[in-house]
Amino acid sequence: MNNGSNIIFEAKGITKRFGGVTALEDVDLQVHEGKVNVVVGENGAGKSTLMKILSGVYADYGGQLFFKGEAVHFNNPKEAMAQGIAIIHQELNLIPYLTISENIFLGREIRTPLGVLNTKQMHSKTQALLTRLNCHLSPNTLVGALKVGEQQLVEIAKALLEEAKVVIMDEPTSAISDTEVATLFNIIRALKEQDVSLLYISHKLDELFQIADRFIGLRDGKMVGTLEQAAKATKEDLIRLMVGRDLKHLFKKEAVPMGAEILRVENLNLRINKAHQASAHRLKNIHFKLRKGEVLGIFGLMGAGRTELLETLFGLHAKDMTGSISIASEQVHIRSVMDAIAHGMALVPEDRKEDGLVLQMEIAKNVSLASMGKITKNGVINAKSEMTLAKKFIETLHIRTPSERQHAKNLSGGNQQKVVLAKWLATHPKVLFLDEPTRGIDINAKNEIYHLINALAKKGLGLVVVSSELPEIMAISDRILVLANGSVSAEFNQENAHEEKIMQAATQ
Repeated sequence: MNNGSNIIFEAKGITKRFGGVTALEDVDLQVHEGKVNVVVGENGAGKSTLMKILSGVYADYGGQLFFKGEAVHFNNPKEAMAQGIAIIHQELNLIPYLTISENIFLGREIRTPLGVLNTKQMHSKTQALLTRLNCHLSPNTLVGALKVGEQQLVEIAKALLEEAKVVIMDEPTSAISDTEVATLFNIIRALKEQDVSLLYISHKLDELFQIADRFIGLRDGKMVGTLEQAAKATKEDLIRLMVGRDLKHLFKKEAVPMGAEILRVENLNLRINKAHQASAHRLKNIHFKLRKGEVLGIFGLMGAGRTELLETLFGLHAKDMTGSISIASEQVHIRSVMDAIAHGMALVPEDRKEDGLVLQMEIAKNVSLASMGKITKNGVINAKSEMTLAKKFIETLHIRTPSERQHAKNLSGGNQQKVVLAKWLATHPKVLFLDEPTRGIDINAKNEIYHLINALAKKGLGLVVVSSELPEIMAISDRILVLANGSVSAEFNQENAHEEKIMQAATQ
């Protein structure tokens, strides 16, 4: 335990596991008082998990927390807030149909001795908080009428109501304009002057140098170092802190002879259909080609538009999409998921449990979900055909299960992922989109997925793979497209791909 007078909050030996997956391992972290302590790391490094432990969102973990030199344990965010530790999540936790004042005092209302809400006092305190933040909004304004940046100010005001000593900000600039970022940074500087300590997470490396006092590096769930003088650090120093690892034991994709062009995307745009952002785009002017037998990797940091790209190509955002999609040199119109499937597309989604499987159903029924036409006659399912289809994929994909009748919920993460793959391979696709195909599975299951990707490429499929793990995307891809802020910022082939170059492109 370090009792240095400038350390207000400290984590020692923090370990957190989700099932068989280790998210954090023996992590030590120190928060310096009155400083902006910036945590950097790739997607999946464990940053958000650590912040949720520090703020009481996760109460089950190994290790110990110390606040002002005293051991503490928070069972929920309310307990953390009572000690003076607040978190502002990337997804803001506000109720749009309530006013600013009502949101700030929700769950901690001020009442008169008779038990009646003291709206006058709550209004007055809200006004004082907004003035402290140099915000000129009325406490009576409905939160739903505010811009995202203004809503963030309300979240900060909520934290300051309880006199927070440590404020955790998780990707606070991911969805706000440059003007709103400048406002936020001015507020952060003002909070520092009031001796508030900040823990700050962001993938936007260039902007960090405006506010950071020190940098803390997380990599693969482990603490890898700190840069104590942010003013002397460079962007290259941060990238090295984030991605410096040994690649010698990673799977490497076999060279596969490539065939004709199977997919062409031209001038793809996806509009954001939200209040205050009517003219904005989530994806902007995306162009790329894919050949038979090719694995195209898509890399980008959180909010870059990776998942949205795959979903758009698969027909999930047809009303808000413009551009051209061609399959085997023929332009096609993808107005729905059914259109995408009919044209030979398949999508293994990012969240297998939420979007890929029906967990309460048997393996056989999950496998047949996307290809019911093959096992039905006159609208009646042929149970024998369904079982035969499932047995085929259980064998070819080495799905470890006692029976095709096993419920999907009872399988390991890796075997669940294989069932999702089986479901889509049963449609005989020409193009397979894989969104984070190895997320949350162990190293052996990952290796099996890598070899399956290679085998599918050998059979002539075109594959587009999204992964937030940079070593993974480099290992399995023939080419890599890097997305940043909804646009393609760089393209690399296997020979010239380098971790630091890719990360630089991703942080533009």
